[in-house]
Amino acid sequence: MRIGSAWLALSLLGATLPESLMAADQAALDLGKKEEDRSCVACHSLRIVHSQRLARAAWVKELDKMAGWGAAMKDRDALLEYLAANFDNDKPAPTPEMTGNGAKP
Repeated sequence: MRIGSAWLALSLLGATLPESLMAADQAALDLGKKEEDRSCVACHSLRIVHSQRLARAAWVKELDKMAGWGAAMKDRDALLEYLAANFDNDKPAPTPEMTGNGAKP
């Protein structure tokens, strides 16, 4: 079980995450977001990334595929943590964006 999953389970029982771990986790997620901005938008918008809901193993495969297509990732582990934390398959699907007339952009 990952640290994040373990703390989620404990938080349901009323436990809180120590401040030092929260800061470390947030720092890792911030690093992952920077890596996403650097390595993903070189080829496509973030909309395609943020609309997906994938399990961690599927994100690993997705990053492998992108690396095979030439994506240069300096901190793949941080990117994986960011994607798994924010766009996991247990997260709700994003609301589709609509134009003023109700059509999808």
